[in-house]
Amino acid sequence: MSARALPFAVALAAMALVPLFSTSPFYVNLTSQVTIAAIGALGLNVLVGHAGLNSLGFAVFPGLAAYLVAWLSTVGGIDPVAAALLALGGTLVVSALFALVALRTTGLGFVMITMALCQIVWGAAYRWTSVTGGDNGLSGVPRPGGAWLPLEKPEYFLWLCLIVLALALVQLGRFFDSPLGVALRGTRDQPRRMGAVGYDVWRIRFVAWMLAAAWGAAAGLLYAWYHQFVSPHMMAVTASAEVLLMVVAGGAGTLAGPLIGAALVVLLKNLASIWIDRWVMLLGFTFVVIVLLMPDGIVPGFNRLTAWLKRVKPAAPAPKLVPRERADG
Repeated sequence: MSARALPFAVALAAMALVPLFSTSPFYVNLTSQVTIAAIGALGLNVLVGHAGLNSLGFAVFPGLAAYLVAWLSTVGGIDPVAAALLALGGTLVVSALFALVALRTTGLGFVMITMALCQIVWGAAYRWTSVTGGDNGLSGVPRPGGAWLPLEKPEYFLWLCLIVLALALVQLGRFFDSPLGVALRGTRDQPRRMGAVGYDVWRIRFVAWMLAAAWGAAAGLLYAWYHQFVSPHMMAVTASAEVLLMVVAGGAGTLAGPLIGAALVVLLKNLASIWIDRWVMLLGFTFVVIVLLMPDGIVPGFNRLTAWLKRVKPAAPAPKLVPRERADG
């Protein structure tokens, strides 16, 4: 195991051991929420950190997947595994169609188009009550598995989420280190030069878009199975902004940043709200502090702090030279 993968392996192992040391399913479920949020944040990080495409409509990917798997498995009566595969495929097809519109622009235009597309899907989910249940959503979403894999138990479902998160880390880590990943960062920094030397900038960004959609859809499937309920709320602009905050706070463009950002947001939402009524203010204050002290995010800020401490580390004192006595005569 490489030195780069060791911290991730230790973190995943620690999360997998939570059910063995927790006396309450609350902390097991909380760890599952962190894991699902981290998968979604990793997907958005492909666009924000490596393609330079800030999106306020990322929630459309997990939202579509969650609604499709919920409708297929409840109304359609399809097996949950088959419904998940169909939902994943349907989400990717719709995402490819959205890419034809969204990838025509960058910058503020991209932000507005992605937000508009997400709002269209949100509006359809909210108003198409005969299919989506409207504001009441769809409930009773069955989890896959059975006697051989009792995912109804919180610990088993957590381990499934951790397996998906491990796959996301491995796949995205390899992608970012691949020539295509390097070309993607080239389109982020110098799109005109990349186009001038023969790279198809649009196709490279399209691959990034579909990769983000795939992992966003995976997070949406796990979300639907975890809550066993979906509603239009998960596709609201606030849901997209929340995932974007996870990426920015943790460190866009890093592999560990989305994980730390997801843990920060989920823990503040669930734990701070127990003790503080206005926990949203605490969340906002936390991000203000992060932006002021670590503008690039927690992970890059920690790396800079570590490098600075190494530079200012006092050097070892020089050995004292003891003069030898000269022999007389």
